[in-house]
Amino acid sequence: MSLLIIGTVAFDEIETPFARTGKILGGAATYIGLAASRLIKDIKLVSVVGGDFPKKYIELFQKNNVDTSGLKIIGEGKTFFWSGRYHMDMNTRDTLVTDLNVLADFDPVLPEGYRNSRYVMLGNLTPSIQRKVIEQLEVRPKLICMDTMNFWMDTTWDDLLEVITMVDILAINDAEARQLSGEYSLVKAAEKIRKMGPKYLIVKKGEHGALLFYEDQVFFAPAMPLEEVFDPTGAGDTFAGGFMGYIAKKDDTSFETMKNALIYGSALASFTVEKFGTERLLEVSDKNIQDRLLDFVKLVSFNM
Repeated sequence: MSLLIIGTVAFDEIETPFARTGKILGGAATYIGLAASRLIKDIKLVSVVGGDFPKKYIELFQKNNVDTSGLKIIGEGKTFFWSGRYHMDMNTRDTLVTDLNVLADFDPVLPEGYRNSRYVMLGNLTPSIQRKVIEQLEVRPKLICMDTMNFWMDTTWDDLLEVITMVDILAINDAEARQLSGEYSLVKAAEKIRKMGPKYLIVKKGEHGALLFYEDQVFFAPAMPLEEVFDPTGAGDTFAGGFMGYIAKKDDTSFETMKNALIYGSALASFTVEKFGTERLLEVSDKNIQDRLLDFVKLVSFNM
């Protein structure tokens, strides 16, 4: 089944206490698309880049089953650039540079072949852009998942609430869930947020896993304990790509399928952090993924 992805395709420059990169491939849609490509072959990408975006990266997307017909290239512009420095705990970071460049005027137009996509993943972007994508869809998808962040809660509250009413799943972290709901308890927060529109809520807790809420049911997916975290950038977007990729592969939106999808997303995210950027995600084999999934089974299994 087809998965439509809207989000950023960017250059990142990352510094950790142990190493530093130059400009490398990054962006939410990049991680989402490459993660989903481990599970499905019909992926449609909507984003914007400048004339400085290398052809080799476009070919990389295409090689990994990501259709780039919706990737707009503005020849005279520059690609979105983000630079950040991680602290020793690898959980906190400082943003050093954010250059929106061509993203500042991004006005997405879906190619005709994109408008009947069965599954949609709205990466973290301005709520008005996310809404424009939904409004261009000719048929209501089976599932729309939306990612957002506290910045949009601070600056575009009304627009954000409008888009939330249009989606099936909202994916945010625990601090954002508390801010959006005004509740400290994540259970109470989930109940209040689901009344805003989405049937499902995913609360991401970083190195402590993720929670999936639906009606009176809750499922918890742990994060894999790793000896070493090399670069956390893109882990959350990889998680989203694995999650939506699995659902699209199964073409099933039941709560049971979403529980499995949560584990697949966590498993893929655990690979991303092992190297800088998309490097580890691109080299991981199907056997690596299956072995990691078995590790998750061992992590949570017990006898009564």
